[in-house]
Amino acid sequence: MELSCKSEYAILALLELAIHYQSGEPLQIRQIAAQQNIPDRYLEQLLATLRRGGLVKSLRGSKGGYLLSREPWKITIFEVLGCVEGLDKVQTYEEDSRTKTVDSDVVEEIWQEARQAANSVLQKYTLADLCEKRDSRRQLDIMYYI
Repeated sequence: MELSCKSEYAILALLELAIHYQSGEPLQIRQIAAQQNIPDRYLEQLLATLRRGGLVKSLRGSKGGYLLSREPWKITIFEVLGCVEGLDKVQTYEEDSRTKTVDSDVVEEIWQEARQAANSVLQKYTLADLCEKRDSRRQLDIMYYI
């Protein structure tokens, strides 16, 4: 399993919103794009998807922008990927006219187990956890350069 560019950009955009969550100030697309190095037009489409999925809300006007719809500790990475990619996106096998064999059943079982393990990890981590990991890494970087 790989993390798609679309999913990575969505997580990075939400991470930026989570970092600024306490201020209560909305972030504009250009601010998020500049901080996370995401193309503006692509980010605009992603934020629209995240808004429809209920993860962000938008405010209009000159001081408008985007905010998380909930606290960062209540939004899991699994939820983000479900919103962006769709929960049914990762299927083991397409239902078709192939005949099931014992071998294919064994492979499918292992794939299901791997997917469940991955989903368990993604459900465990929230945007707040990513912020904490980011902050601790930045502290290590600062100490390293002293």
